Amino acid sequence: MLSPANFNKLRSLTRSFSPKALFSTSYSSANKSTFYHKDLQITKSTKKLELQPKEKLKFGHGFTDHMLEAKWTREGGWEAPKIVPFHDLTLHPASSVLHYALECFEGSKAYKGEDGKIRLFRIKDNMKRMNSSTKHIALPEFDIDEAAKCIEELVRIDSRFVPEGFGYSMYLRPTMIATEPALGVNESNSALFYTIANPAGPYFPTGFKAVRLYADTEHVRAWPGGTGNKKLGSNYDGGMYPSILAKEKGYQQILWLFGEDHLVTEAGTMNAFIFWVNDNGVLELLTPSLDDGTILPGITRDSILQITRKWGEFQVTEGSITMKQVLKASREGRIREFFGAGTACVISPVKEIGYNGMDIQIPLDINDPTSESGPLAKRIYNEIMNIQYGNVEHEWSTVVE
Repeated sequence: MLSPANFNKLRSLTRSFSPKALFSTSYSSANKSTFYHKDLQITKSTKKLELQPKEKLKFGHGFTDHMLEAKWTREGGWEAPKIVPFHDLTLHPASSVLHYALECFEGSKAYKGEDGKIRLFRIKDNMKRMNSSTKHIALPEFDIDEAAKCIEELVRIDSRFVPEGFGYSMYLRPTMIATEPALGVNESNSALFYTIANPAGPYFPTGFKAVRLYADTEHVRAWPGGTGNKKLGSNYDGGMYPSILAKEKGYQQILWLFGEDHLVTEAGTMNAFIFWVNDNGVLELLTPSLDDGTILPGITRDSILQITRKWGEFQVTEGSITMKQVLKASREGRIREFFGAGTACVISPVKEIGYNGMDIQIPLDINDPTSESGPLAKRIYNEIMNIQYGNVEHEWSTVVE
């Protein structure tokens, strides 16, 4: 017979036992290499933020009601993912992310078309690139499809924040940070994956207008064997001061160069493209080729390459070009257009490049002196946007039912 004391202990254990907890899917992700959409736990916010008029929306300012998050430890693996009310993060002051920049992020968008449907653009490609980044800084990888489905669920829950209209979208920022509360340059034993969403207007407040680039011959953004081909926060902080110097000179972005030959690499935070008649007399769209550490494999970059190659109207090349070649082509009237490309802006036309004390003029639209874009940049911009907003059905779009 049990003593009263032992009986009370047994009763307490029985009361705390839950068959549902034993078989709950919230535990199925533990000690696994990924988190799963089927395990997703949703806690709805009791407070709904007021929607802002889309004319007042600013890129990167203002967020939705909810966020997605999933925790990981080296010992236990991934916990079940959660969609929870938007909140501030609580981090230990010694967290690895704060001291050694162990973090990476992605940028993607959700669009509302004229048919009222919401679409995600190439979100799985963003998750694939993010895995490449996390691996490089010894943070955990995850299943691309499962992460994409969890982000799609976040968009579905906060769908009221997706603004209507060409140029408007919901910007998504998947992020992973190292959270181990210990100092020391080591692999982090804990991490947090999270995604926040921002109802956004056009990236540039001035709209779709051509910019001036400063070809910087003193500072370097990335180098072969480095991390310029990963989307790490540490790739951006080094450009802050040079960007200030460029703006003081009257330029909006930096054209990053590398080496003694001043190889063109990237334009600001964008991939660079030149449309020209090359040294062999061939009409060509050229973008710097991907290598081990210098060029970010942009999703928009890849979209442009696929679209223009399908047109088959001119040569499309991933190669190299120096500022000496750009200057020579300008003097000989062989440059047709120059533009940057990225998720945030899609296309950013360039009208001038400052280089070694001179300004290289870049043609825009010779048939329309008032145009802020060349015809090719405008055509690519419209084609990509038509896919993103569902005016053209395409495999790159995921409809959020």
